[in-house]
Amino acid sequence: MSELIPGLFRAEYRKLVAVLCKRYGFGQIEVAEDLVGDTFLAAAESWARDGVPANPTAWLYSVAKNKALNYLKRDAVFEGKVLPELRRVGTEEELDFSEGNIMDSQLRMIFAVCHPCIPAESQIGLALRVLCGFSIEEIADAFLTNKETINKRLFRAKERLREEKVQLEMPGPQEIDVRVDAVLRTLYLLFNEGYYSTSPNRSFRKELCYEAIRLCQMLVDYSAANALLALMCFHASRFDARLDDKGELILYEQQDTSRWNQDWISKGGYFLQRASEGDRVTKYHLEAGIAYWNTQREDTREKWERILRLYDLLLQIEYSPMAALNRAYALSKVNGPAQAIAEAKRLKLEDNPYYTMLLEALRSRSPGQ
Repeated sequence: MSELIPGLFRAEYRKLVAVLCKRYGFGQIEVAEDLVGDTFLAAAESWARDGVPANPTAWLYSVAKNKALNYLKRDAVFEGKVLPELRRVGTEEELDFSEGNIMDSQLRMIFAVCHPCIPAESQIGLALRVLCGFSIEEIADAFLTNKETINKRLFRAKERLREEKVQLEMPGPQEIDVRVDAVLRTLYLLFNEGYYSTSPNRSFRKELCYEAIRLCQMLVDYSAANALLALMCFHASRFDARLDDKGELILYEQQDTSRWNQDWISKGGYFLQRASEGDRVTKYHLEAGIAYWNTQREDTREKWERILRLYDLLLQIEYSPMAALNRAYALSKVNGPAQAIAEAKRLKLEDNPYYTMLLEALRSRSPGQ
């Protein structure tokens, strides 16, 4: 049972919170989190005493329902404000933990948590807490800060969402593109927190990436989401080849390609094909294209020319130091290390560890530099 409850918590916490918030309003999110926490505490106590039930998930849903109803019966605010409104609109049916409603609730929660009225770092923090079930300690680890800072950040974010009266609802046709972009940006940053993390916890770093992938899969009706999902899959395929036994980064050209995961590469190809069906090209499409070519083992000039062109287009759409640094490496494969070293130095990224590693690698191929 020592592994069962943590696993269920990671899988079911978000679902329970999302359904409770959809039913009773986003303003009740702290109450929802407390009720779900109490549910898992009850599970730990009951299962240790009486044994694990035949259907642990159904047990959790049943106990969460009862705890929610008991709380609401005792709560004066609910009696005075929430209950009359529920009666007015005729929605007094019990909590719905059907698969369809769980999925719908989580999707609505994604749009609420990633609302543009709160800063990006707060969106990521809320996503980790509410959508992924991460503890405050784990979130602090992800941001390389302390629990007090994270608690304050999440509190301010929730207060801001309440002030803006953000609801758990799907955006209308007029705002859907903007809101989807905001959600994808948050998931992109969440994935990068794991992929480029300096946290010493390697398994936790991967977990961040896998959670971003899981959340992105809920948005596959949108072309850009498929492009982002393809990008994530291609990157995930090289997880085991990026670090050595000591946790040190291994440069791309030194990676053992036999450790690239072909299943992830195939998934990436599938979502990249789906992404090509739209008529809008985003930075995720371009980055997914680059990531695709990086999963092709052949070290040909054509491959690197394609990658270089994609980086040129990407930097026109949205500049980032990391993309510019990666472009320098692609440039070295096309025009040689000397030109790439000059290009990299112009970026002035001396504080970036990837910059130092890149220059060392390029200089080893160009002794005169």
